[in-house]
Amino acid sequence: MKKGEILENLSVSGLAAEGKSIARLNGQVVFLTGGAPGDVVSAEITKVKSSFLEARVVAITQLSNQRTTPFCEHFGTCGGCAWQHITYATQLYYKQQQVVDNLERIGGLQLPSIDPIIGAPKIQHYRNRLDFTFTATRWLTREEMQTGEKVIEPGLGFHMPRQYDKVFDVKNCYLQADPSNAIRLRVHQIAKENSIPYFDLRRQVGFLRTLTIRTASTGEVMIILQVTYDQMDWIEKILADVTRAFPAITSANFIINGKRNDSFADLDVVCWKGNPYITEHMQRPDGTGVLSFRVGPKSFYQTNSQQAETLYRKAWELAQLTGQEHVYDLYTGTGTIACYVAGEARSVVGLEYVAAAVEDARANAALNGIGNTSFFAGDMKDLLSDSFIRDHGRPDVVITDPPRAGMHEDVSGTLLKAAPNRIVYVSCNAATQARDLQLLTQQYEIKRVQPVDMFPQTMHVENIVLLMKR
Repeated sequence: MKKGEILENLSVSGLAAEGKSIARLNGQVVFLTGGAPGDVVSAEITKVKSSFLEARVVAITQLSNQRTTPFCEHFGTCGGCAWQHITYATQLYYKQQQVVDNLERIGGLQLPSIDPIIGAPKIQHYRNRLDFTFTATRWLTREEMQTGEKVIEPGLGFHMPRQYDKVFDVKNCYLQADPSNAIRLRVHQIAKENSIPYFDLRRQVGFLRTLTIRTASTGEVMIILQVTYDQMDWIEKILADVTRAFPAITSANFIINGKRNDSFADLDVVCWKGNPYITEHMQRPDGTGVLSFRVGPKSFYQTNSQQAETLYRKAWELAQLTGQEHVYDLYTGTGTIACYVAGEARSVVGLEYVAAAVEDARANAALNGIGNTSFFAGDMKDLLSDSFIRDHGRPDVVITDPPRAGMHEDVSGTLLKAAPNRIVYVSCNAATQARDLQLLTQQYEIKRVQPVDMFPQTMHVENIVLLMKR
């Protein structure tokens, strides 16, 4: 087998990580870009390894009944919605199977019957945040390249998969509801009409870097324009025009970033007009009203607002709070889970690595009149210690929602020593969750496993596991 060779009549048997599908050739695994379970395809080999092949589908000789028509014109170029050619029911099946495979194969765990995955009510326009990148030379489509014409023009869109310096121009994105598309197109138009230079990612020159659009369930919209240097006439030209055209924008901000990357956690955000935040609402678990959360330019908030409420409600249900429990909320972020469960607990202690997020958490608790929470910032493996637990009380229940890398081994070790009655582990990566559960099941039994789909059209899945002390 060699790169460029065409493989004929491959039967696609399933789905794998990174949006790829799976076939087998003489017992060897072939990871395919494109394809749906049940397809029969021809594919061009793109990579040869001793234990597997990678290939790109070039023709489909038999269509699967698990296929559907992709709704986005950028499908196949953009890596963001890699499963949109597959029916949603099939997506949910493989997401649930992904959770089971990770917990059983990686963790070697004995599982109870898995609760059916909770699908998202909206499979388009469900995200509340998108980050778009300016480029001085947009990526050309395959058809444009085949014409042989040299086209050099700016773009505003998304990075090509795994290529930092290649950005394609987005015409219409189905991930975020209106007015997201209209705002992006307007900014693009203003910049081009006024000859404002776009950033060249390879040469690291230019002015316009990124545009972030955040939307809230309240209808409020935030925009964040990131530029390389202080040129206020250009900044104000864009912000004045777009806020005049879109009254829904209640927070207009800009950031001056002269670094070689677009991260801005360490940079000042200037609120040019409106509030320095937008406000999200979430129904209280007891149904007595709503919780409000202020989301700033640097705040983390679950990117699927509607399904976040479902995720938090299920975590609250599994925690089985009676009003008497002392709860620890690990990796609390801006305190959303802590505030969500506080009304059903005696007290809640939130721990978080990012100091600015802890300030947001305290502000959110105050905004909602919640007086039984306390929040602390620090590296989790150092912050959650025997002395911290002595000072702040042994938890009866722990809710943990770590980043994709999972929990540090020291954190799991401290939890075993603290010995709460219940641990509710929320994860966006079932593989690292499986690794952590391996340690925790020394003293705990897995009682419930509940997958939740937060990101339709992608391979990503959230999972909640309830652990009960043996």
